[in-house]
Amino acid sequence: MFATGEIVGDYEPLYLYWQEAGERASESVLSNEDFRELQRLIAGEGVRRLDQLLERLRDRFLPRVDPAAARRALSRYYGVDIGEAEAAQRIAGMLAGWLVEAATEWGMLRLRRGWEKQEEPREEV
Repeated sequence: MFATGEIVGDYEPLYLYWQEAGERASESVLSNEDFRELQRLIAGEGVRRLDQLLERLRDRFLPRVDPAAARRALSRYYGVDIGEAEAAQRIAGMLAGWLVEAATEWGMLRLRRGWEKQEEPREEV
């Protein structure tokens, strides 16, 4: 839902994670608090670079990811064993990207692209 693929690209690993996480999967979906945090980072702290925003959001999602379920899902997806810490980081990064994609779809922010002519839009990252 509201996933454009513009940042995440392929959501299949996240779907596999939700299957593996079972009851904990509900902890790794977007919430109103996540959108408020995104707004706070942009408006309150002035985060303007996409890489910095994604890193801060990834750190927010990381405690909500089950590392063992992430390892199982990503190992299944990629066909190689991945450590729990790396797998959890990747799933948290996908959640961060999904949040940014959803926020752009809802008009909360606009991603600036170097090749586009810039007007005075909403918040930009």
